[in-house]
Amino acid sequence: MKPLFMLGALALAAGIASPAIANDRYLERPPVVVSPDLSAPWVMQLGREPGKIVSSQAPKAMPVSLQVQPFALEPRFDHRYDMPNPQQQQQAQPVPQQRTGIFAMSQGKTTQGNKRQARQMDPIYLPQEVAFDGPQKPGTIVIDTKKNFLYLVEQDGKARRYGVGTGKPGFEWAGTHKISQKREWPDWRPPSEMIARERARGRVLPAYLEGGLENPLGARAMYLGSSLYRIHGTNQPWTIGGAVSSGCIRMRNEDVIDLYERVKVGATVVVS
Repeated sequence: MKPLFMLGALALAAGIASPAIANDRYLERPPVVVSPDLSAPWVMQLGREPGKIVSSQAPKAMPVSLQVQPFALEPRFDHRYDMPNPQQQQQAQPVPQQRTGIFAMSQGKTTQGNKRQARQMDPIYLPQEVAFDGPQKPGTIVIDTKKNFLYLVEQDGKARRYGVGTGKPGFEWAGTHKISQKREWPDWRPPSEMIARERARGRVLPAYLEGGLENPLGARAMYLGSSLYRIHGTNQPWTIGGAVSSGCIRMRNEDVIDLYERVKVGATVVVS
């Protein structure tokens, strides 16, 4: 009995000492070593919701395409300039102001309201300095009715070129005249043959029309000799560059004013 008692006592002592010995193993805890593989499963689970299943496989890198697809840049509009809806536009539309002078005429504005819309002129007919090798002396006006250009000859082989409207088929002419008269905002007295011709087409012309925005002679007129032909402005600037007149040479109002200031009575005009 005594040996058995001794064995039981030893076993009881060992059971009591085991927890203490186990706790003594962690009095100095070993250092934590972080795996250099940041894609390890336990690292990937940090910050995840508790209980959420995370794949143990490392995430695959997304393929990168080296091909650049072409694209078109679309304009970006400022909302401040968006077109309003029809109801807003009707309420907010300002009353148009009547423009006066040559600028209103150059835009094709008339008192007939919106029946006539402003049209654009080909920019090739805008004034510009060009080379000129003709035999004419400086100060001479040369008009090419085939290409619808008017040249004011200058010094050193140059000329100032303007776009013009010329005689329509059946009204072409050529010759040389001198400027016999200059008028600002000229009145208009259509010749009797023109009145009769237009009446046959259903259009009634006035016997007299004072100078102004509605006058087809425009802002300036330079009369050619004793003929009925003139170099004059127009209230239809979009017709410049075409064969549109009854023989007169028409210009934009801005251009005829510029030419008017550059030439004098007595200047030679050559029409070809």
